[in-house]
Amino acid sequence: MVEWSAFGERPPLSQEDWEREFEKYKQFPEYKLLKKGINLEEFKFIWHMEYGHRMWGRLIGAMFVIPAAIFWKKGYFNSALKKRVLIYGTLIGCQGLLGWYMVKSGLEDRFHGEADIPRVSQYRLASHLGSAFVLYSLFLWTSLHHLIPAKVMEVSKAAIKFKRLVHFSKGIVFLTAISGAFVAGLDAGLVYNSYPLMAGRLLPEDWMALSPAIRNFTENPSTVQFDHRTLGHFTVLLLSTVWLISRRIVLPTRARYAANALAAMAWMQ
Repeated sequence: MVEWSAFGERPPLSQEDWEREFEKYKQFPEYKLLKKGINLEEFKFIWHMEYGHRMWGRLIGAMFVIPAAIFWKKGYFNSALKKRVLIYGTLIGCQGLLGWYMVKSGLEDRFHGEADIPRVSQYRLASHLGSAFVLYSLFLWTSLHHLIPAKVMEVSKAAIKFKRLVHFSKGIVFLTAISGAFVAGLDAGLVYNSYPLMAGRLLPEDWMALSPAIRNFTENPSTVQFDHRTLGHFTVLLLSTVWLISRRIVLPTRARYAANALAAMAWMQ
C-alpha cells in the first residue's frame, strides 16, 4: 500500500481497482529493484498483509476510544485516570502516524544502486516498535494498578537495591528489543549464520568499518547483529541474577511469582 488515509482506506473491489493499485505500486523502488516481475496475485498478498496490519491498528484504537468515551461519560474515571486516558489515546494516534512515517521511508526515491535494497528506515522501524512497547507497558501498568493493587511491604536496603536492579533490567530488556528492530531493518540476521562465533571470530572483522565509529551501532549490519547477540546474552544473565536475588530476600508472594515467570521467559526467549 503506497498511500495512507486516516479513515478512507478500503480494499479494491474490482479487477480494475486492483490493476490501478498495482500500477501505483510499480512506480516505487520496492517493485523496480526488488519485486519486479511479480504478478497481480503476488501483489495482492503483499497488499493484504499491509492492509491487515493497518486495520488491526485501527481496531485497537476503536477498542480503546469507544469504551473510554462511554466510561468517561458514566463518570467511572477519577481525575488521575482521565489524564492517563487522554495521554494513552494521544499515544495510540501518534503510533498510527509513526507507522505511516516508517512505511513512507521505504517508498522514498533514494535507492539507485544495484546493491541498494528498498527497505524502511531502521531508525523509524525501531521508533515504531519502541513506541508500541511503551504503550503496551503503560496499559499493563495501569491495568495491574487497578486490578491487583500494590501491597505495602517493609522497606529494607535489600528491597530498595532489588527494586533498582529490576528497573535497570527493564531498561536492558527494552534496549535488547530495540536492537532487534535494527537487525530486522538492516537484514542483519543474514550477515553471519555461525554461532557463537561470527565467521570464526568473537568480533566480526568489519564491526568498525564505518566512520564515524558511532554509525556502526545503528548502520553496520555486522555490528548490529553482534550487539543484539551480546545484549541477548546479557539480558538472560541479568534476569537470572534478578531471580537468584529474589530467592534470598523477603518479597510478597506475587513478586516471587513474577520473578519466576521473568526468569522462565528469559530462558525460553
